[in-house]
Amino acid sequence: MRILLGTTNPAKAAYFSEVLARDGVSFVTLRDAAISGEPSETGSTPQENAAIKAAFYGRHADYVICNDAGLYLDPLALDDPRQPGLHVRTPRGVYLDDAAMLAYYSGLAHELGGRVLAYYLNGFAVHTPHGLKSYMQSREEARCGAFWLVDTPLNCQSRPGWPLDSISLYRDGRPFLQDGAQQATQEWGDRNWVRFLETALGFSPREEI
Repeated sequence: MRILLGTTNPAKAAYFSEVLARDGVSFVTLRDAAISGEPSETGSTPQENAAIKAAFYGRHADYVICNDAGLYLDPLALDDPRQPGLHVRTPRGVYLDDAAMLAYYSGLAHELGGRVLAYYLNGFAVHTPHGLKSYMQSREEARCGAFWLVDTPLNCQSRPGWPLDSISLYRDGRPFLQDGAQQATQEWGDRNWVRFLETALGFSPREEI
């Protein structure tokens, strides 16, 4: 089975490939498949945006996985203009590359006291020959993966595609990037989304992920 991952983000592609690895299954990204077009993400939730992308890229492959996420800073009201929400890369309407994103969120964490509790709210969609299915975490589930966003990079490492890992700590104080390892440390809260993807793709669940 060949699965198209609806992303050009190398960190996200590596993570999906690790979590869903199976014999006889291969993963390709939009860059690998030379797909340059993209849909307008007009959804009001991560789930809606993921479904929009999966339907769009489903024109290029039988099996497609798409993900969209919002970043939420727990102390801020949902309508606070500083709340990233669905616009993680485009806060206040300006696109940020990895370096600019790291600088922006370091500054925001500093503004909020040096560190702030944050969480990602994820939506997922799978396109197959049998149709399109989508799923979104509840906020309670997403908060299971809450972490500290801090104002100073913890070391000189970086992770292309996920620059905020450099200023992120698990709740127990461990940095997302540590001991020279840049592994798939993003837990994304609960693992119900993994079971959703496995079911939608027709996979048998693995004992350990």
